[in-house]
Amino acid sequence: MNAQKPYKLSFSPHEIFNISNEEEFEKYALETFRFQWSNNAVYRRYCDLLKIDVQSINRIEKIPFLPISFFKTHPLKCFEGEPAQIFTSSGTTGMSQSKHYIKSLALYEKSFQKAFENKYGPIEDFLILGLLPSYLEREGSSLIYMVDKFIQSSKYNASGFFLDNYEEMLSLIDRHKDDKILLIGVSYALLDLGEKFSPDLSNCLVMETGGMKGKRKEMVKSTLHATLKRNLNLNEIHSEYGMTELLSQAYSTGEKFQCPNWMRVLTRAYNDPFEYVIGKTGGINIIDLANIYSCSFIATDDLGKVMPDHFEVVGRYDNSDIRGCNLLVQ
Repeated sequence: MNAQKPYKLSFSPHEIFNISNEEEFEKYALETFRFQWSNNAVYRRYCDLLKIDVQSINRIEKIPFLPISFFKTHPLKCFEGEPAQIFTSSGTTGMSQSKHYIKSLALYEKSFQKAFENKYGPIEDFLILGLLPSYLEREGSSLIYMVDKFIQSSKYNASGFFLDNYEEMLSLIDRHKDDKILLIGVSYALLDLGEKFSPDLSNCLVMETGGMKGKRKEMVKSTLHATLKRNLNLNEIHSEYGMTELLSQAYSTGEKFQCPNWMRVLTRAYNDPFEYVIGKTGGINIIDLANIYSCSFIATDDLGKVMPDHFEVVGRYDNSDIRGCNLLVQ
């Protein structure tokens, strides 16, 4: 393999959505690694500093995962020229933002559409309600881009976003009580809705996207879900696990997330990034093959457990925003 002659993929990126088993996933993942090592200068430098023998990478577990903080400090691209879009993280004042340089919006759109429809059925059949105030109030949100596409795909003209006009949204829900409704909301806004109105949303699929965005104290997932179920009259809460640095999402009913076929989660041991644990709490590593043009192998700041048929998110590393690898700060 020669870094002077960029590695070219033998497959079309959209082929990843046809993956049907672990053998196929590993084949695509290993080729994606070779492609990104060759074409992503930052990732290649990271691997070189770790003294990775690229030719020896023959299993997923041997692939180096890039600390997610690099999205805040380095341009992670496997392409030349201007991106079609740059998605940015929210962050708070004075905090640096992650930037995800997107070559193909069509790839992102296919990823989020297939991931959702594989679990819930056609998007067009839902009345889509987006309760995402903190995301709407800034630019560059990949979540807003996704939900906006959901709204456009819905057969209901009433689908749309809501800020703090809760009463208007609840009236709309009441008028459509016999229809399929997806209410996707940021956690603090769903908590506000429940505390102010105690509505009966038992006819809705309510999905929280996590995060208090500085509006409330963070809550463990089980407490959050128990509170929302009680205040919104629900038997279950659904969750979406995604982030600016990814182009794929995992979904859960409750706290058990399942990945689409082109995405995998591994958990690394606390003190050894190349040791993996199953059924025990560890740092979450994500393989997102839809990230073909940036970096598909990401070591996140989240803590979780991987089980045979799902994964759980249990928290975050302390001081995660200032952690990460300083190898490239030279």
